[in-house]
Amino acid sequence: MSRLVVVGGGPAGLAVAIGARRQGLEVTVLDRATPPVDKPCGEGLMPDGTALLGRLGVALPGLSGTGTVPSPAPGTALDPPPVPALGEARPFRGIRYVDGDTVAEGLFSPPAHGLGIRRTVLHQAMVERAEAVGVELLWGERAVGLVDPIGSPESGEPAGSSSASGLIGVRTTAGRKLVGRWLVGADGLRSAVRGWSGLAGRAAPRARQRFGVRRHFDVEPWSDLVEVHWGEGCEAYVTPVGERTVGVAMLWSSGLVSGTGGFDTFVAQFPSLAARLSGVPVASRDRGCGPLAQRVRAVARGRIALVGDASGYLDAITGEGLSLAFHQADALVAAIGQSERGEATDLASYTAAHRRIRRLPEALVRLLLFVERRPSLRRRMIRALAAEPEVFDRILGVHARTLRPRDLGAVTVLRLARRLIRPGVRPGGHSAPPP
Repeated sequence: MSRLVVVGGGPAGLAVAIGARRQGLEVTVLDRATPPVDKPCGEGLMPDGTALLGRLGVALPGLSGTGTVPSPAPGTALDPPPVPALGEARPFRGIRYVDGDTVAEGLFSPPAHGLGIRRTVLHQAMVERAEAVGVELLWGERAVGLVDPIGSPESGEPAGSSSASGLIGVRTTAGRKLVGRWLVGADGLRSAVRGWSGLAGRAAPRARQRFGVRRHFDVEPWSDLVEVHWGEGCEAYVTPVGERTVGVAMLWSSGLVSGTGGFDTFVAQFPSLAARLSGVPVASRDRGCGPLAQRVRAVARGRIALVGDASGYLDAITGEGLSLAFHQADALVAAIGQSERGEATDLASYTAAHRRIRRLPEALVRLLLFVERRPSLRRRMIRALAAEPEVFDRILGVHARTLRPRDLGAVTVLRLARRLIRPGVRPGGHSAPPP
């Protein structure tokens, strides 16, 4: 068996480890934290992300039969998993945009649904699956550099190059050298592996940096939709994540929001949301992160590969970071498998797949960031989506990979463009309002 060393035991790293172990590779994961690991994020899984977890055999709370989700052919949509019961996870039917008095709703095509789930609950479920398939998990142990003499400055070899032994690895705080045929950096936005391997790109401009903070509230969810409240340089993402837990994540842009007053200052920008949360007990301490944008020169070099946030990140504005990480993990495991079988000599197929996986989501992120900085255009966009709910449904379906891009259709795009050009058209609505 071949040995795969994964630096970073979050969802991205565990998805790689589980997938590789199921293909017969010996896998070691190390992480400086101990499970269950929390992280500031919106905690909403799109339908394709939940389906990919099902293919890995991860047992999510109240979700049965996830292992039966078929692997889709290239270019096709993923079948949705069954709807979970209430408890430590909560299904959601779509997205609601709120900008002042304007509300637009996009719904997944039934039976597709997203899943709101606490990051700690998701992480624990993935840890248990990794343990069950035989992944070696080293918690509380941090990687401190690439091993000598392979791929280090001392050896004179470029990071990630193949030595005579064909091994690459890391040194740890426990004084160990973990080596294998493959090294995966899944260590998040501030990836150390990305820096050691020379794969880090230029820093994003300070004027466009974005930050986030998340807090949970002890209250029964008031909607089965994820709500996105739009403000001036700031958005609030409201996700139902349990029977009596709602997560609220704030994202804001430096230069567009004055001061750093924290969560309460941001929520005050949204009067209706602030009124709903007034007096509600707080269920977690605030967790923040940023700047969000991270650039890479490449996602693979030699026997080193990056996955998840470590492989480049633009913004959380579309809420699909976890789903993208699971798609990337799936593609990386496939590329490593090709090399192990002698069908490829490098990870070029992963580089191509990574580019393909990110292309459409990144285009949507850039579009939303563009309108986020232009309030008048943003309000027109939301009014247009409110007037054409079926168009919003289709856009959401393509975004969640329950529909193919060609399902959007030129007519759909023209309808939306007409509404943008004629902002005074009276909004429409879904035939049946959500409960």
